[in-house]
Amino acid sequence: MNLFADACSSFEEAEFVLYGVPFDATSSYRKGSKWAPLEMRKASYNFETYNGDLDVDLADVPIHDMGDCDVCCAVDDTLNEVYDVASSIVKAKKIPIMMGGEHSLTYPCVKAYKEKIGFVVMDAHYDLREEYEGVRNSHACVSRHIIDDITDKYVSIGIRSGPKEEYEYVKKNKKIRSYTANDVDGMGIDRILNETETYLKDCDRIYLSLDMDAIDPAYAPGLGTPEPFGMTPRQVRSVIRRLAPKTVGFDVVEISPEYDQGITAQLGAKLIRDFIAAKWKSMQKI
Repeated sequence: MNLFADACSSFEEAEFVLYGVPFDATSSYRKGSKWAPLEMRKASYNFETYNGDLDVDLADVPIHDMGDCDVCCAVDDTLNEVYDVASSIVKAKKIPIMMGGEHSLTYPCVKAYKEKIGFVVMDAHYDLREEYEGVRNSHACVSRHIIDDITDKYVSIGIRSGPKEEYEYVKKNKKIRSYTANDVDGMGIDRILNETETYLKDCDRIYLSLDMDAIDPAYAPGLGTPEPFGMTPRQVRSVIRRLAPKTVGFDVVEISPEYDQGITAQLGAKLIRDFIAAKWKSMQKI
């Protein structure tokens, strides 16, 4: 089995625990995200262990790769399995990093935290439907259920797609802070992050989810639901690095590797490595 590069520590020794969920049963446009965990693991071996920006060598960071969760065709059964895995990592006081798979998988990862937790998602789509094509736990509904069931503090960044009803829902819901991709360009990512940190100031812990379609498909073409006019990889990296100190769980989802020549999986793997380096650096300052 291919494991993520530099994930050489045992579960007991590790601070970071990666696991894959090769599942894409509710994907609504292009399937194939079930192959993403494998392709990100392969891509991870392309990179040097040392992060010169952050002065962190991942060879010195205790990382463990659990491999992939058992999945089946039934959405609810798979989400229950992910919940059990995520809960075991959280209970062990380690930082889980989930490699999807589709975005529906984020819900049980956030649910694994027993106390209220802030939630930040980078995404092209609002994902605020109550159900989609008769499926409540569709990838098109994940943010709605996280808002309704789990968190009082929700931030989305990079939005540029959704039906009119979702835009109206956001305007009416005081739990939500939302920034479109146009906001990212117009306001600048630093200002958005300043406002986000102010909004989340009472949250000691946040969960950070990266739907890779937040990124413009010019940079990340291997996606299930590509949406033009998106964020740049550097803007996404800025969010990850800035929020890493408070982030206690992270995921990367919605890469469909068969639609490019490894570009998007390379970027996903690199952003995972950047998150680990940024979080580890913040932990050394405590």
